[in-house]
Amino acid sequence: MSHILVIGGGPAGLRAAEVASAGGAQVTLCEQKRSVGRKFLVAGKGGLNLTHSEELDDFVRRYRGPGQPDDFWSRALACFDNKMIRSWAARMDVGTFVQKSGRVYPKALKAAPLLRRWVEMLRKQGVALKMQHRLTKLSPGSAEFEMSDGPVTIGCDSIILAMGGGSWPQTGSDGAWVEILQTAGIEVSLLSPANCGWEIAWPEEMIPQVEGQPLKNVVASVGEEIAPGELMLTRYGLEGGPVYQLGPALRTMARPAITLDMKPTFTAEQLVAKMESVKKNFLKESTYRWKLSDPMRAILDHFHGPFESAGELAKHAKACRVPLVQSRPLAEAISSAGGVKWSELNDYLMIKELPGVFVAGEMIDWEAPTGGYLLQGCFASGTLAAEAALKF
Repeated sequence: MSHILVIGGGPAGLRAAEVASAGGAQVTLCEQKRSVGRKFLVAGKGGLNLTHSEELDDFVRRYRGPGQPDDFWSRALACFDNKMIRSWAARMDVGTFVQKSGRVYPKALKAAPLLRRWVEMLRKQGVALKMQHRLTKLSPGSAEFEMSDGPVTIGCDSIILAMGGGSWPQTGSDGAWVEILQTAGIEVSLLSPANCGWEIAWPEEMIPQVEGQPLKNVVASVGEEIAPGELMLTRYGLEGGPVYQLGPALRTMARPAITLDMKPTFTAEQLVAKMESVKKNFLKESTYRWKLSDPMRAILDHFHGPFESAGELAKHAKACRVPLVQSRPLAEAISSAGGVKWSELNDYLMIKELPGVFVAGEMIDWEAPTGGYLLQGCFASGTLAAEAALKF
């Protein structure tokens, strides 16, 4: 019986351990924290968006990363797709439902019940769970860990690394593995914030007007990329799905800025017509005639006012350019970009220079928007890595 060592107790690692043990391997899973699934539980505070019901042809286009093979996500999702994840949950008596947005959630809207049953299943399959094992050294066939009572080395036939990216470090995904792999000669792209808020240089007196206010039914864009939805204004800037989705494009800009269409269902000409005979106080009149919210008017006034005509206001309401300062810190981000470069991996996620060492989840240089794609990516890559390790 082969011995597979899984390092990391997040979704990718737990899934890899499940698949490897079900495939007949002896599996040891090591986690540096006192318990597994800590980031999984944090994600569950929002209801635990497991996956998305989108068709796979569209689903695979949600993933991006420099040098990412064109067919990788098609192959990975063939191992474990968005329908399989719902069947998997059902086998543990966790029902799921599809929201109107297409997002898939457990019916209980909680992560803890699913995690408990998952861990129970792993134990029944014979997975040895070892907590408070912090990786310090790695080589094909063995890994060294730091423990409270000194170092320990675990030998094995193959290793699956699933230690996460660099976001939410308090859950264990602190990116400490980067130095270990770089020391072994593996190229790793800098970990950077993804699916995160962006800062705006609000004047101090404007913060009470915008903090905690939503911008509903807007279309945000960066160049040709567009993202409809709702944004939340904060004292430091803005958060929300549209800016998360546009993050990759924003990171390429020397002077990042986002453009907001505040009235996407109307043309500029239609907005002007709604002003009828108004000759002054255009911004004030837009409250009633265009239903522009208070925060929308405050943003327009700050970045583009005053307005001398209805046409000028309509032009900026349809394309309000908002300059951004920088993204929020990596520790606050929902996920991270960067990681092990695709050029370092073969088609089955094995590190070419470290035979028998596979990588899964956010350790690899890919990213995806929120909406279930992140967890699905971790599950699918964990499945692929485990199946490859079994064959190794």
